[in-house]
Amino acid sequence: TDKPHWAQHLQKAGYDTGYFGKWHIERTDKLEQFGWETYQVLDRDVHRTHSQKGGPTELPLDSDLTRYQEGPEGYNPILHYGVTDVPAFERSMGRTAKEAMKFIEAKESRDEPWCCCASYYEPNEAMIVSREAFEQYDVDRIKLPENLRDDFSDRPGFYRRQQQIFNEVSEQEWRQALACYYGRVTELDQQFGLLLDHLESSGQLDNTIIIITADHGKYVGSHGMDGHNYGPFEEIYNVPLIMSGPGIAAGEDTHARVGFHEIGPTLLDLVKADPLDVPDSKSFAPVLSDPSKASEFTTGYAESYGNRFILTQRILWDGPWKFAFNGFDFDELYNLEDDPHEMKNLADKAEHEDRVKRLTAMIWDSIRETGDQSLYYTHYYTMRIGAVGPNPR
Repeated sequence: TDKPHWAQHLQKAGYDTGYFGKWHIERTDKLEQFGWETYQVLDRDVHRTHSQKGGPTELPLDSDLTRYQEGPEGYNPILHYGVTDVPAFERSMGRTAKEAMKFIEAKESRDEPWCCCASYYEPNEAMIVSREAFEQYDVDRIKLPENLRDDFSDRPGFYRRQQQIFNEVSEQEWRQALACYYGRVTELDQQFGLLLDHLESSGQLDNTIIIITADHGKYVGSHGMDGHNYGPFEEIYNVPLIMSGPGIAAGEDTHARVGFHEIGPTLLDLVKADPLDVPDSKSFAPVLSDPSKASEFTTGYAESYGNRFILTQRILWDGPWKFAFNGFDFDELYNLEDDPHEMKNLADKAEHEDRVKRLTAMIWDSIRETGDQSLYYTHYYTMRIGAVGPNPR
């Protein structure tokens, strides 16, 4: 394709590549076009049935610990969460782990370097979890999100509309949902642990770069909502990233602000492969080897188009400040140090007028640098909604 993938660069550097599980990049399912030599896309139809169409699950569920989202009239009921006695290894995440394990085992006796990606739908919807994992959490003692009752009075109306979908969810049901979510994370940890244990027992662990991350978060009651593909909030964008291996400092935490889209350039940097020549990402290998360089990574930028209901949104992080430039409603400004739960929009406050202009200008810089032409050429009457326009300052 005309969009280079970092796996293609690994192939050129002599790596065998394997990809197993969730593939939400495009729909041909021809992963060889993107540098993955061995691959198996798993459970896409199951995901579509459960999460998009509201179809039934074949797994037996405990009716007392299962909730369906129902209504308004004309919508199929859709599974929100449920508890089953079927263990993780016999469900979707187990299939992904098994295929990844096969790939790794096949490479043990060969000298060529390899890269394996195990990609999971979990812990996203529908949140089915084993009873064993669910019962590791005391539902009655689970703390509800601080912003569960966020009234969104100073935020875009679309968020309130999403919130209305979950008006009938009780606090106890939110606690059960969180227990299912935490349980699924626990199950994932166990599945990934099987791969790590094998790498250790086969003597490959010390020479392997390990990455654990997620493509997005999930609300599970935060702001009174669930899901993930709308809103600029930290519950969705601030995802975990754990890395270990050669060239990476051990036992260190950092608050460096890096992006999911920068993992590819970073991997190529770590293994000395040819870099990606792209304007929207850079390697953060320097802060992996020397966490004191976190001060060089304080800004972040994201593009969002919402879901099937298109919502144009560009988001900028600059130190403690987050600014959302919205094409569908008024903008948002949050101070994450003073307001970590993002319940107070400061964008229309007079004392922040200059800051909003500065952050808007920074967004225009990113739009221009990344060739985001759909927004850059917005001088027409009806598109002049920014605090400042796209011309360089």
